[in-house]
Amino acid sequence: MLLETLMKKIFGDANAKELKYCQEYVEKINALEPDVEKLSDAKLCSKTDEFKLRLSKGETLDDILPEAFAVVREASRRVLGLRHFDVQLVGGLVLHRGKIAEMRTGEGKTLVATLPAYLNALEGKGVHVVTVNDYLARRDSEDMGRVYKFLGLSVGLIKHEMDFPERKAAYAADITYGTNNEFGFDYLRDNMVVSMDQMVQRPLHYAIVDEVDSILIDEARTPLIISGPGEKSTDMYKVLSRVVAQMKVGEDYTVDEKGKTVAPTEAGIAKAEKMLGVSNMYAGEASVDFLSSIDAALKAKALMIRDRDYVVKDGEVIIVDEFTGRLMFGRRFSEGLIRPLKLKKALR
Repeated sequence: MLLETLMKKIFGDANAKELKYCQEYVEKINALEPDVEKLSDAKLCSKTDEFKLRLSKGETLDDILPEAFAVVREASRRVLGLRHFDVQLVGGLVLHRGKIAEMRTGEGKTLVATLPAYLNALEGKGVHVVTVNDYLARRDSEDMGRVYKFLGLSVGLIKHEMDFPERKAAYAADITYGTNNEFGFDYLRDNMVVSMDQMVQRPLHYAIVDEVDSILIDEARTPLIISGPGEKSTDMYKVLSRVVAQMKVGEDYTVDEKGKTVAPTEAGIAKAEKMLGVSNMYAGEASVDFLSSIDAALKAKALMIRDRDYVVKDGEVIIVDEFTGRLMFGRRFSEGLIRPLKLKKALR
């Protein structure tokens, strides 16, 4: 504690410096408010084109920031009946500077995001607003989108069921809302195409991440995986699933609940070899396929519980986020695991 106090005395408090920097901008924004309030709707909307022109002539985003924030505040007041408080201006400034703004529930995070989103969209390179679920993405794109559209900017929304032209058009908008899953998978797919015209996203420019702790920490624990078409036959999975169904825990395989692993015992391997008519599963080119498939089938049987780890909806297996309990549409288990999961109900 004494060391921390000493360090602050020598180098200063970084948070205090940031707030002091932001406060100077807040004062400039507030000083502009009386003049901005007098503008007609048409003149207020024309500010967007004015800002773009000034940027093209060499001014920076920081140069026009006070005016841009004042314009968004006034537009929000007219369109939504909501005026940004000073603390929300500070939040917008922090986000614009690429830092994390921590705000409590009810302090207006959604409204805060309109400030840096509008400002950075003026460069014409696109802004992504990343949310944790489809509901928030749709709600915010509709509610906050009214402010952007009033000021002459276009708004896009990425949804799971969209086809290629719709998705590409949404990414071409000035400000695009969507979930981290949709943005992530589109990025992966874009890096697998054979020609540029097959990509849906533009070069990445600026993004605002809602609930950053959830998206960049909790959800980041589950990787986004795009798998190609499986080469193993469905018959093989059916046979192996029947084999595993007759194996007994403790005798034929062991389970580590904490480590979320399952492994066949020597007795289990011997039982599987007998049922499959194979003399040695560890020999030959097919050994890797046999062992990995049995491991996946055992994991599906012993560790994966329906309606806890996954749900089946319209014939599709959907992952349940272990941290939030949300359905993770767009994410898929690997081919080796999803097949045994689909077969579990049929084998009961």
